[in-house]
Amino acid sequence: MKILQIQNRYFGTAIIMILSIFFSLGFISEKKDGRSNPDPEAEEMPLYGEWKHFTVKDGLPSDKTYCVLIDNDRILAGTHDGLAVYENKKWITYTTEDGLAHNGVLSLAKNELTGDIWIGTMGGLSRWSAGKFENFNQMNSGMPNDLIYSVACDGKDVWVATGGGAGKYDSYTKEWEIYTEENAPMHEPWTYGICTGDDEIFIAAWGGGIVEYNKKTSQFRDYTDPDGNMEIDLFPDDGIVHDITTGASWSEGMLWVGTYFGLSRYDGTRWKGYFDHDSGLASNFINFVKASGKYAFIATDQGLSCTDGENWVTYTRNQQNFNGKASILQGEEKSEFKLSPSLSHNYVLGVDLKDDMIWVATSKGLSRGKLLNKENLGLASTDR
Repeated sequence: MKILQIQNRYFGTAIIMILSIFFSLGFISEKKDGRSNPDPEAEEMPLYGEWKHFTVKDGLPSDKTYCVLIDNDRILAGTHDGLAVYENKKWITYTTEDGLAHNGVLSLAKNELTGDIWIGTMGGLSRWSAGKFENFNQMNSGMPNDLIYSVACDGKDVWVATGGGAGKYDSYTKEWEIYTEENAPMHEPWTYGICTGDDEIFIAAWGGGIVEYNKKTSQFRDYTDPDGNMEIDLFPDDGIVHDITTGASWSEGMLWVGTYFGLSRYDGTRWKGYFDHDSGLASNFINFVKASGKYAFIATDQGLSCTDGENWVTYTRNQQNFNGKASILQGEEKSEFKLSPSLSHNYVLGVDLKDDMIWVATSKGLSRGKLLNKENLGLASTDR
């Protein structure tokens, strides 16, 4: 990756200035393969640094953070002990005492039509509107299950992936529709992720791959691993890499699917598989996927990876301290940048990004990173 290029008669002075800037940004570069000139035609990947950590000491109700959502100027974090909201540089916690359905908050989504925040918890679904919580569970509504792994908003509809099937809530009619193995091509009712994309809803179904729901025809279609092998991917790029899917995210015509055995990308015609041994992916054990523009951010048990399908940046933290590195794979070129500090923890469970900032939920705190090479990407902020 190209960071800076300086060639003039004040070379020595320039080197000192460059190193000073790099240290102030919290990273320095180290080439691993000895190459000095990366491919100038290769497109640069977004690189985040200047990481800051947030834990209980900073006001979070718990260091165990499951998800994060950027909502304009405020940050919402789902933790093991409540919903934390960061606004005006202060954290405010909301729990069951304030009306939240359950303190274990696993997923967050914003309805852009109403501004309401939908909160998936370990004990029901909450709608946070005008400062008040409205709760949905199996007992007071037609919701499929109280364990809400994922929530997504699509116009007036709210979709959930639960431990007992997928559900769609029509906020106008206030009615639920439930989809399980009895009326949809699912291996079992356990669903783990859900996302919207053009005219489709994509459901990550445990053991059932991806279930696609067409909103115009109300018809389902499933995508499963063609080789059916649970241990290895026998035939590369023949389909989704594994039937045990953990998340899905759609952007710019691409569907990205996380599994516990690797990453898949689907362009509407062909599938492409990625593994930790043949790409820059941090680990095959994927907890969450977030697509933004042409990039996918992959939350794994060994760090956070970002890819455009060809190039990679993976962020990891050292075991013994707060420092870490960003491992860059650009084509066949490998390099590393030391980060000081790095992520709060390598077990990553959620991520969201907007403009120059990225927020990362980990098992031991929340991390915030700043985009260091915005100009070099040649992208407007709305493209990311």
